[in-house]
Amino acid sequence: MSRITRTLAAATAALATAALLAACAGTAAPEAGGGADSATPVSGGTLTYLEYQAFTNLYPPQAGFYPNGAVVGNVAARLTYQNPESLEIEPWIADSWEVNADATEYTFTLRDGVTFSDGTPVDAAAVAKNFDVYGLGNKELALTISEAINNYASSEVVDASTVKFHFSAPAPGFLQATSTINSGILSPATLDLPLEKFGAGNAAAIIGAGPFVISDEKLGTELTFTARDDYDWAPPSLTHQGRAYLDKIHLIVTPEDSVRIGGLTSGQADYVRYVQAFDEAAVESAGFTLYGPQTRGVNNSLNLRFTNPLLSDLRVRQALVAGVNAQEIVDTLFTSNYPVATSSLSSTALGYKDESEHLAFDPKKSAKLLDAAGWTEGADGIREKDGTRLSLDVYEAKPQPLSKQTLELVSQQLKAIGVELNVKAADAGSYAEDIKDPLKTPLYHSMVGRADLDVIKSQFHTKNRNVLLSNDTKLDALLETVASEPDPAKRLDADAAVQDYLAEQAYVIPLFEEPQVYGAADYVKGVEFESVGRPVFYDVWLNK
Repeated sequence: MSRITRTLAAATAALATAALLAACAGTAAPEAGGGADSATPVSGGTLTYLEYQAFTNLYPPQAGFYPNGAVVGNVAARLTYQNPESLEIEPWIADSWEVNADATEYTFTLRDGVTFSDGTPVDAAAVAKNFDVYGLGNKELALTISEAINNYASSEVVDASTVKFHFSAPAPGFLQATSTINSGILSPATLDLPLEKFGAGNAAAIIGAGPFVISDEKLGTELTFTARDDYDWAPPSLTHQGRAYLDKIHLIVTPEDSVRIGGLTSGQADYVRYVQAFDEAAVESAGFTLYGPQTRGVNNSLNLRFTNPLLSDLRVRQALVAGVNAQEIVDTLFTSNYPVATSSLSSTALGYKDESEHLAFDPKKSAKLLDAAGWTEGADGIREKDGTRLSLDVYEAKPQPLSKQTLELVSQQLKAIGVELNVKAADAGSYAEDIKDPLKTPLYHSMVGRADLDVIKSQFHTKNRNVLLSNDTKLDALLETVASEPDPAKRLDADAAVQDYLAEQAYVIPLFEEPQVYGAADYVKGVEFESVGRPVFYDVWLNK
């Protein structure tokens, strides 16, 4: 995790709107026992946290969207804990585990005394039910299979505190999968709910075993987290044990950048997610702290859907890759928190391999490749072939930072090599269907964070996110090797082979390594993130 604490000279601060001021006015001070100069955590108080977007679904396998993950990650404990610094897997609900030689069988021994917030025990039967749903899905309830779990076959309840999982083929990524928010442990009753009951308006019905519960929801605008007084099963490696320090967290959905940043800098909010690159200086110059944890997965990229006839020629795809100047994008729109990508994977991701030789900005190379592919410059500068213009569409991606501005700059860069890129608004009525059609959306802007080698399969396999809308069986086979190779060294080699193939086939234009950028007042202590940059509120305390 990256932490940035710079102080800049220029001072600018936006003002919060009256609505936000009113919503934030109830922030409480912590209980007595600490002070302005105290370095010892104190209990009590309410944290006002401003979130850029409302959550959409709290079913853990669909919680990858950062607003979803911030909720699930703080109300649902997991079997294991991934140390965000070392990335090692450590105990949490599970005291210990055993994995057989070919990673087709995992046995977990559970801690005693762990309960869901409704009082029911977190026993082997409850854990087995969770992974049966996450590994196999439930079509009747429309609960989908988790992209983090591969080759799942069945569970076996050995006794009340021992559960065994069986896989149809090696599943070396399963141990790390048990640490992710996609595998948050929910009560058996919660898992009997249909998918729509995990959506907006039902947050308080999602029962986990984490340090907080959702005690109140205002549809689409606010959530209140309340600390569980009986929580006493934090990962043993943590210094802090027992109840969370905060009494409550008041999460307010604040999509307007000026309101979100103004709420922080004016003292009406304590902590915010999604500090845009253009607001970083204002936050720092006002004396607040920026945090920029990396997401450690597949980089912020443009995916080239090669089944579109305009992109079926490798030379055209290579020309597009060489025609995009990622360094200019970062220099123009972003900050040092957004390193230029050098592969499909982040340099902080497990298994990263440098693919810079395939990604160099070289417009002269682009021109030669397009010439060789038979695309000649038309009257308006856009290349044509057999009466067809080299014109491509892409939708802005609302979850990605400055997506519209990024794509508009890419459009300018591609125009210089004779390619037209039309940037379309994500709120268009046809958006949801168009992005599933390579003819209508030949380029797709996306990323995904996960601190495991399986993240690359999650993004590109035809049975997972399939952002390429691929029909490439070789790519699928390479990805399946990553997810099924039990030998750690060979698995790393397989991951490198996927990165090589993506680069050699020019399937992806990596742009930058994406962080999550937060801002907080200096009295907000214990700020922490899980391994891919989602906020963890358990250790947070207020030093007012």
